[in-house]
Amino acid sequence: MRLSLPALLATAGLVLAAAPASAVQLDYIDLTSAPTSFRAAPEPSVEPQQSPIPRETVSWSGKDAPGSIVVNTKERRLYYVLPDGKALRYGVGVGRPGFEWGGTKTVTNKREWPDWTPPPQMIKRRPDLPRHMAGGPDNPLGARAMYLGGSLYRIHGSNEADTIGQAVSSGCIRMTNEDVTDLFERVKIGTRVTVMR
Repeated sequence: MRLSLPALLATAGLVLAAAPASAVQLDYIDLTSAPTSFRAAPEPSVEPQQSPIPRETVSWSGKDAPGSIVVNTKERRLYYVLPDGKALRYGVGVGRPGFEWGGTKTVTNKREWPDWTPPPQMIKRRPDLPRHMAGGPDNPLGARAMYLGGSLYRIHGSNEADTIGQAVSSGCIRMTNEDVTDLFERVKIGTRVTVMR
């Protein structure tokens, strides 16, 4: 991309002082070869992960409205309810013994490549954890997170595909990055989430 010097300065919020055209020699700056600080950082990519539980469309006979989410922790499956008696079924990881929970929550926030700040309760159990971790491929929250209001829990990605179908988390519902990205695009703020124990 090539921008004139005045356009580049205007983008940076600067104004070039007026001067006779003959006194100013304007050139173009090629931003494709500009230092990294001039360019937007690329979004991390979602690496394809082979989930031990493939995503599939299944029949749904529950009373939940289309667009809602039901997590069956015993099955270790998450259902995104579709119209016409169908649902998308995803494999998930759930809370390990002592961290199981159930109830109804609402998606109150959604984040792409979220930062992670372990809550004090987790730091108390695991003092070795970082106090904050920027979002990215190495972050335990993975590529996407949907926050369940009124709780510390999230539906989030993971780069540990082998934990899908297991009871290993501190209560969060984890999915492969590929599956959570698919769900993230479907889910809206305000979505009802029912977790069955």
